[in-house]
Amino acid sequence: MPRYVGFLRGVNVGGKRKVPMSDLRALFQSLGHSDVSTFIQSGNIIFTSRTRADPADLESALLDRFRISIPVVLRTHQELEGVLGRNPFGKVDASKLHVGFMAGKPPAVAVAGIDATPFHPEQLAIRDKEVYFHLPNGMGRSKLPAYLDRRLKTPITIRTWNTVTKLCELSAG
Repeated sequence: MPRYVGFLRGVNVGGKRKVPMSDLRALFQSLGHSDVSTFIQSGNIIFTSRTRADPADLESALLDRFRISIPVVLRTHQELEGVLGRNPFGKVDASKLHVGFMAGKPPAVAVAGIDATPFHPEQLAIRDKEVYFHLPNGMGRSKLPAYLDRRLKTPITIRTWNTVTKLCELSAG
């Protein structure tokens, strides 16, 4: 049975769009998923599904339960291993690395139009459905993720490298 990590975009950030993790776990269990757990309060859920999980179905259930439209991006454990293996920034300080998980692969024309030069020393690399960010001055002041979000017009939810590493470990079973 597939093991998934669900990344919920924009929950429990700055005291807004509150989703209690206990309620989130209960919702996923009520949908028939098993081995459900959450990691930190920012909308990371790990679960096993007997069938292929559908983000649209999960988004609909979240809307019904919490009355909030919450984009959901899913990755399997194997996909997360691939994400970790494709890090384009090598051995930089892991606290400055982030991964943006996109709902789908952005159009090549949109990717070609990205110019990160004005954001130097910040860097990005797009690999398939992920965006890798090297943000030497931290995420808090960075304008690069918002710029990319507007340009790609694809939902992106960002996690720290350490969170992605831990989620990969937790989703191993």
